[in-house]
Amino acid sequence: MKINKKIIWVFTALQIAAFIPISAASAGNGKDNTGSVKSIYQMPKLSSSDLKVIGDKIFKNEAAGKKENLVYWNTGEDFPSLGIGHFIWYRNGQKEIFDESFPKLVDFYKENNIKLPKILQDNKYAPWTARSAFLADKEAGKLDELRDFLYETRDTQVVFIYKRLEASLDKMLLQADNKENVKYQFYRVSNSPNGLYALIDYVNFKGEGTSETERYNGQGWGLLQILENMKGKETGKAAMDEFSASAKFVLERRVQNSDPKRNEKQWLKGWENRTETYKIK
Repeated sequence: MKINKKIIWVFTALQIAAFIPISAASAGNGKDNTGSVKSIYQMPKLSSSDLKVIGDKIFKNEAAGKKENLVYWNTGEDFPSLGIGHFIWYRNGQKEIFDESFPKLVDFYKENNIKLPKILQDNKYAPWTARSAFLADKEAGKLDELRDFLYETRDTQVVFIYKRLEASLDKMLLQADNKENVKYQFYRVSNSPNGLYALIDYVNFKGEGTSETERYNGQGWGLLQILENMKGKETGKAAMDEFSASAKFVLERRVQNSDPKRNEKQWLKGWENRTETYKIK
């Protein structure tokens, strides 16, 4: 994936402004001699190569790493999913429980003066009334420009997702019952190998867990719920094993609480396979 230098500059500036981070190496990986997290509460830096690796993993998780899947409409859903993060795009006036992320990505493109394809210049909302209309346009080649644009701007999309993670902790702490534990677990994971990938991927995958609409039987399935369920102290393998296990628990609970008509059980195995990628191999 070609990394856009301008976006990387923005990414670095945002890191400095938000966290004033130090590298994992200079922070001693955030551990003392027992393997516990020190009270530094800082995130390690991501290099451009780190960013590429994370972007490729998300692309594989969401779109099987296939360019054609960057413009997608999943069976059983009433909206298209676009880009490496399969960002949701709703029709005008459409009401759903899930957070709509694609318009926010479009705004991010505009903020960085990235020229949009014609379909995004002409449409603020998703222009298809049904999946069949979307598939017809895709088959006719009408979505090729959009697909190519999303493929060429994968680097921008990774930075966009990372920015969402940057903002997530403050949002989660506003709702957390045990704020100190949530904060501790967030930095415990981020200072573990594979940790930033896991956090970035999950917050894009299932959200922060702070939306009141993203609940079944009053229980959410986002990053907040995973962190609240974690109690460990050590970084490294122990942290990532617990994060993966907690994610599985939260996702299984979501399926159990879901409306049987949605048949969310059909997706559970794939979701659980995804959480396995968060472990240190």
